[in-house]
Amino acid sequence: MRKWISFPKMAGETSRQAHADFPKGTFEREMGREGFFGPATHLYHKHPPTAWSDFEGPLAPHAYDTGKFEHDGSSPWKAKELLNNGSCRVRFWNSDKAMDHLVRNADGDELLFVHNGSGDLYCDFGHMEYRDGDYIVLPRSTTWRIVPKEMTELMMVEATNSAYQLPEKGIVGPHALFDEAMLDVPEINDKFKAQQDENSWCVTIKKNNQFSKMTFPFNPLDAVGWKGDNLVVRINWRDIRPLMSHRYHLPPSAHITFIAAGVVICTFCPRPIESDPGALKVPFFHNNDDYDEFIFYHRGEFFSRDNIHPGMTTFHPAGFTHGPHPKAFAKGEKFARKETDEVAVMVDTRDALNISDGAEGIEWEDYINSWKA
Repeated sequence: MRKWISFPKMAGETSRQAHADFPKGTFEREMGREGFFGPATHLYHKHPPTAWSDFEGPLAPHAYDTGKFEHDGSSPWKAKELLNNGSCRVRFWNSDKAMDHLVRNADGDELLFVHNGSGDLYCDFGHMEYRDGDYIVLPRSTTWRIVPKEMTELMMVEATNSAYQLPEKGIVGPHALFDEAMLDVPEINDKFKAQQDENSWCVTIKKNNQFSKMTFPFNPLDAVGWKGDNLVVRINWRDIRPLMSHRYHLPPSAHITFIAAGVVICTFCPRPIESDPGALKVPFFHNNDDYDEFIFYHRGEFFSRDNIHPGMTTFHPAGFTHGPHPKAFAKGEKFARKETDEVAVMVDTRDALNISDGAEGIEWEDYINSWKA
């Protein structure tokens, strides 16, 4: 058995309530453990914790523009990998072509986030349509393909050590964020039956990042029914109802959508900005000292960032102090906006993420300097 050393103390000038009513002229920084779930200390600085004049070394953050990737739309196995570790892989794939084969990931569960586009997904369990803003969870070894109606842009997050699950919602109850009844599943419908044929179909299987191919003299998506709870599910960010407080800025952990071993997926949706005069109105400066933090920006104006547009990503390694950019912080202080319109997907990982070779050429190299006043 083990127990955190946990005996809250105070020294000097502080706020009694985190993220609110700071001592005049100070900037709060949170040092937290276990991704906002563990012990934390709030320090009150005379200067912004990110107001460095120079920064050198491998802890520097990164920003990437995924719109600069060049894609082979023939197969999701051609996706461009950006980051990886032993628990997950983050890849991007664009396609406007109907897949002429099926794929199956035996290495892990796939989470597809549809950045742009719409179309049809066919899998072992049937057919479902997809649109921009959808999350689609594909359990390990699900056989699937897509038929885009328009250019489809996907972020793909493979979880290798466990299945994607829903977070415990604690005192807010099981229906908070979204009711599980909102999760859609594929249907054995007319579209699914219409694609069942006696033509030759190939299934490409990934295992240990190696590929095998099975060929059938018929379409193996030939199920006539199913029952169970190991399923493909879909939910759109528009169906997520974020937790909010007008008096307290909630940490990212309040916005968890899916969780797997070593991987946390959060969704930042439009919501009212805190209205209490003493409450912080932008994300607080913090060290996330146990998790790497990766964010994909999907829609809207990102109220904590400057010079970031949809399709861009940021990567903050564990131990790197970060928070709002100076312009965003100034806007928050003036209380100019009443609500956010941003939509972003955050992937936090317990183990350090490695930057893939594919990131070369799409990086905003000056990102580290964007915190300078």
